[in-house]
Amino acid sequence: MRHLFQPGTDPNAPVLLLLHGTGGTEHDLLPLAEQLSPSSSVLSVRGNVSENGMPRFFRRLAEGVFDEEDLRFRTKELADFLNEAAERYGFRRDAVVAVGYSNGANIAGSLLFHYADALKGAVLHHPMVPLRGMALPDLTGVPVFIGAGTNDPICSASETEELTGLLKSAGAGVTVHWENNGHRLSGTEVRQAAAWFEAAFPS
Repeated sequence: MRHLFQPGTDPNAPVLLLLHGTGGTEHDLLPLAEQLSPSSSVLSVRGNVSENGMPRFFRRLAEGVFDEEDLRFRTKELADFLNEAAERYGFRRDAVVAVGYSNGANIAGSLLFHYADALKGAVLHHPMVPLRGMALPDLTGVPVFIGAGTNDPICSASETEELTGLLKSAGAGVTVHWENNGHRLSGTEVRQAAAWFEAAFPS
């Protein structure tokens, strides 16, 4: 997968897996990583799917309607890539915290839904429920931050609440931060995520 890796200054800090939104690139969320954990190593990945020239992490059939077969395939593809990248760059595979926005948050959520040990934690900005009707693995002790919009036209408040309930029922520790900025990732949401990150992963 097309990506960039930036080694951090603190080998004990979590490794940030950056996952962009639709139409983004591996460069989009680098400023976000700097605010969340400036000493962390960063692995930023570009989605392997193209939708009208816009990179994504998996296909969709329509707005808000996921191609579930492709989502499962791409989730495994990303999980396998993380294993390879950890070996290639020498970071701890069990220290990876995903940071995703929109489509990137959805593939990060799918990693949580499919693999108990995929992520040490996750920062999900405006995610949806990746898949329904599946048994989630044991996520006890996995901290998750969800940034959501009360008026998000793409991800409704009820969708956020459903995702929160599913993750909590699997044992994850979920913190939800609500804003009234639609689907936009605002500065205040980022600052809340950074404060949460510092508490969840103290240096």
